[in-house]
Amino acid sequence: MSHQHSAYVGRFAPSPTGPLHFGSLITAVASYCDAKAQQGQWLLRIEDTDIPRIYPGSEQHILVCMEAFALEPDGEMIFQKDRLDLYAAVIEQLRQQGLVYACQCTRKMLGSNAIYPGTCRDLGLDFHDQAIRVKVLDKTICFDDRLQGRHCSNLQQDLGDFVLRRRDGIISYQLAVVVDDYLQGITHVVRGADLLDNTARQIWLGQLLGYPRLNYMHLPLAMNAQGQKLSKQNLAQGLDLTQAPRLLQQALIALGQLPVELDTPARMLAQATAQWDMQRIPKGTLLQGHYL
Repeated sequence: MSHQHSAYVGRFAPSPTGPLHFGSLITAVASYCDAKAQQGQWLLRIEDTDIPRIYPGSEQHILVCMEAFALEPDGEMIFQKDRLDLYAAVIEQLRQQGLVYACQCTRKMLGSNAIYPGTCRDLGLDFHDQAIRVKVLDKTICFDDRLQGRHCSNLQQDLGDFVLRRRDGIISYQLAVVVDDYLQGITHVVRGADLLDNTARQIWLGQLLGYPRLNYMHLPLAMNAQGQKLSKQNLAQGLDLTQAPRLLQQALIALGQLPVELDTPARMLAQATAQWDMQRIPKGTLLQGHYL
């Protein structure tokens, strides 16, 4: 199904590493309302390339949640684990252009150094059973986030050559998200501010592949009482689907939107979309208050 013709194609792309929580709901609702308010399409993609971390039953749980909140995608849902050959073909294309290299460094060898020093860049190692990294340049990438404003990173100094495929063959999030956003015709990305620092990497990779640049909006994160972002690692509570209307109302309040009446989720979403105003979303990367 081609989405190339729509002026706005958005998406919600959860990873099935645990139950969806309130932070996931905020992202799903914001991405949905933003797309629908602009007569756009909204797609659902399951980001499950990290196969060992898939939580049993969580893909099914995501679908049940979407239904409970009346978040209906405009097209068939895709699973990244079914698309590994597409990612392999892109790595091969980059290899032929001399833009990637094999890397034998382990985490232990690199220590806590977050920026890869390029140790294997010129070694010409065989690609078999090694991690694959993409080369970056000493170049600053800037983008204007619709909510967070202008954001700039120097690829070499701030990020370093980054991994596209791990040594165990697992495709990295950076590669899969760029390829799938392109193949699904995504134009607008609405996601959590914890992914802001990945955006320059993804823009760079998209440039190397000749993909059009996307519009980004990074939402402030919901925090728990300990001041940690709601996440599966921090054992955020799964969504209680018996409370779907109330949770939907809370998500819209967290997003600073005008109140909607408690009703069926479908009616509430229709009202939320009709009065959606991204100018009302709180600025900054963290939401005030605590969430479960």
